[in-house]
Amino acid sequence: MTIGMRNRSFPLEWKTVDDQALTSTIIESSLWHKRFGHANYTSLRQLHDLKLVENLTEINRDDGCVYEICQLGKQTRLPFPINQSRRTSEKLQLIHSDVCGPMRTPTLSGSKYFVLFIDDLTRMCWVYFLRQKSEVAAVFQRFKNLVENESHYKIKAIRSDNGTEYCCSQFDKFCA
Repeated sequence: MTIGMRNRSFPLEWKTVDDQALTSTIIESSLWHKRFGHANYTSLRQLHDLKLVENLTEINRDDGCVYEICQLGKQTRLPFPINQSRRTSEKLQLIHSDVCGPMRTPTLSGSKYFVLFIDDLTRMCWVYFLRQKSEVAAVFQRFKNLVENESHYKIKAIRSDNGTEYCCSQFDKFCA
């Protein structure tokens, strides 16, 4: 039956509808397949044969229905690609850094920012609290002196999120 919309409703005129009765059939195998979460038919047959489920009818795979959920369940995903990025082989070869802030609530010493340094090899973290973002260059110099003296290695590279914290003349002079 097809009914057109009139005035935002679908009026049905019963006088034009022929009296009909339709029957439906239920395929028991398909019904049990759905009830058991789309389990495979071999397992369902085994449940029936071993009488492990009460009132389970004999399972026949004659219905020919292929459910989308069954097909999706059989698909596999490829593993995540192995990280191709170069990993460091010695301490301080690569330092990751970022500045966070300003925080709404300052620390007891009045700091609203912090800078984080992470060694790529050891994953060792250093955190320095800052009152202003402009202190990053001076803090980096202190950090560099500390870790190079303690570890007897030199910092080779620093990686950041390309923020403006490392774009100042003081830092440029230090790096030069």
